Amino acid sequence: MKRQSVKSPHGVVVASKNVDKIAEIEAVLAALDPPIAVIPGHVWDDIDETEDTLGGNALLKARAVAAATGHAAVADDTGLEVEALGGEPGVNTARYAGEDATYEENVTKLLAELEGVTERAARFRTAVALVSPTGEELVVEGALEGVITTERRGSGGFGYDPIFEVDGRTLAEIPLAEKNRISHRALALAALAEALTD
Repeated sequence: MKRQSVKSPHGVVVASKNVDKIAEIEAVLAALDPPIAVIPGHVWDDIDETEDTLGGNALLKARAVAAATGHAAVADDTGLEVEALGGEPGVNTARYAGEDATYEENVTKLLAELEGVTERAARFRTAVALVSPTGEELVVEGALEGVITTERRGSGGFGYDPIFEVDGRTLAEIPLAEKNRISHRALALAALAEALTD
């Protein structure tokens, strides 16, 4: 984890164009003590995730958006690591079934890869980077252990949530407010808040 002295910002731009991810991050940041506001309405060029680590990709995005907007930027990169697949899809989680794959296509590919596999332990790991307009940087991580189900369950969440089970429920079956307290992304953002108050 990369840590520098970073002051807690009054507001941040979420360095993502994924509306589901922005909504989740905004909800978690609003529930922190003290809360961190999300600054809407900014645009920037697409950023290719070319790093080979989650932290590297998160920093890449946060640096670019902080430079483009003049505001502190927070970015995350999340990997689903399946033990039976040697940690795959990992850094390629969002692109597992191809560069422009949909949530549905990624889930379908993962279930096909695990067809007949009984050991289905997995973890979601999220790296969150905060970059200030003056170049201060902070990277923290959060992880959530679970298992991959054999079929989709639940109607909430997004991405791999319908097949990632924690304590008998998939993330898609867990109410949003609860998910925003226990998820890998929530844990990483809580670690960010803690680091900012140190």
